[in-house]
Amino acid sequence: MADVATSSGPPSAADRPAVRRLAGFARVLGSVVVTIFGLLALTFFIGRMLPLDPVLAILGDDAGQEAYDRMYRQLGLDQPLYVQFYTYLRDMLSFNFGTSLASGRPVIEDILRVFPATVELATVAMLLGTAVGVPLGVLAAARHGTWVDQLVRVVALIGYSAPNFWLGLIGLTLFYASLGWVGAPGRIDVIHQWDLEPWSGLYLLDTALAGQWDVFSDVFSRIVLPASILAYGALAYIARMTRSFMLEQLGQEYIVAARAKGASRAAVIWGHAFPNIAVQLVTVITLSYAFLLEGAVLTETVFAWPGFGRYLTTALLRSDMNAVMGCVLLIGLIFIGLNLLADLFYRSFDPRTR
Repeated sequence: MADVATSSGPPSAADRPAVRRLAGFARVLGSVVVTIFGLLALTFFIGRMLPLDPVLAILGDDAGQEAYDRMYRQLGLDQPLYVQFYTYLRDMLSFNFGTSLASGRPVIEDILRVFPATVELATVAMLLGTAVGVPLGVLAAARHGTWVDQLVRVVALIGYSAPNFWLGLIGLTLFYASLGWVGAPGRIDVIHQWDLEPWSGLYLLDTALAGQWDVFSDVFSRIVLPASILAYGALAYIARMTRSFMLEQLGQEYIVAARAKGASRAAVIWGHAFPNIAVQLVTVITLSYAFLLEGAVLTETVFAWPGFGRYLTTALLRSDMNAVMGCVLLIGLIFIGLNLLADLFYRSFDPRTR
């Protein structure tokens, strides 16, 4: 009887953290499932609401009625809407995005082929934006109210306001056409394309590991300008958020105490204040990376960069709805995954949020 009473009682103190972690994991999992379902529903109904006929997109405007009806049934458009949505869910959850009308290949194959180019471009841009944006934000906060602070704020404002495609055109005109400091648009010279043996799809990494430094130089000369254009927008956001976080910390009492004890200015800023904003910066940088991955559409178009953004633009212009909906779904999944990653970093680095 005593054993039965003990087993049916409330969980012990040692079990409660595990129960809370399990409940937290269940909440996160439930939130992810609901978000993915909502994303799938949104992409499906947007695809059905667009004034585009998928049958005519496949057969052309001169298709006969018999061929039109046969393709209409083949695509399942004669089925009730809920049956079409069920089929769409089943296909999407198995990463079956259909066949691209432009390339004739499965959309998932096209995405896997072009996505590494965008990852490489966004990663280089993120490294540049972080390496410059964080010190600028710290400097602006440390020199609050001075001309340095005003200059950093103006630089960030321009980065927010200037369109990427305009900056890209100006950059190509100045640094490529006039000065010749960077390579031509495109990802790699056609001469080197046959010498490259990509295994990861990241050309800088592949050429460095293979010791093909002449090809590496060509790839680097072509990526540096579009990556810098993308990095400018990320830099502006990161610098602004870093400045805001640092100003909040520099006004805390522990900073006053550190200064009263005779700590140097550098020690106060980098040894006391900056570690306390590192967690927030991780979240900002992670989400900025997500925006770079999906926001490189115009930059890739201007620089003829064969990446995910250019593929999506081409699919939109050709009314290739299978490719468009597959890309939209992938963008949503990227944001969900990086949001979860940012939350995980936040909880790992800040014990107060666990």
